[in-house]
Amino acid sequence: MVITARVAEIFSDARFMQASALERLEEGDVRDASDKAWCATKRACDALILARTGVEPETTPETRREMQKVAAEDRRVNRLMPRYYTRMAHLHGECFYLGFCDPLDETERRIRETADLINEIESLAE
Repeated sequence: MVITARVAEIFSDARFMQASALERLEEGDVRDASDKAWCATKRACDALILARTGVEPETTPETRREMQKVAAEDRRVNRLMPRYYTRMAHLHGECFYLGFCDPLDETERRIRETADLINEIESLAE
């Protein structure tokens, strides 16, 4: 696998979105922070998929399907999938869209820990 300029650009976007999530969290907007952390997760996964397959997903369903394929081939990626799905379901679906962000301490932890997840995903793209 080779990290292309586009892969690096997508990881940079993921880190920017994560920084934005933390800013929104500090400002007290947990819903927007949740969505930005989800977006950061998706972008990091998009970069991993591009690095592994040469194809950049355009939609969330494409990202999910391609992550499942990559995870089936690499157990290190497979171990990340529960964290991916938690962010998709809880941060994006429940908290951002529906406003169900409780327990708040768990939501905030997931938002903050997304930075670690991005780093782990990036290490698998190298």
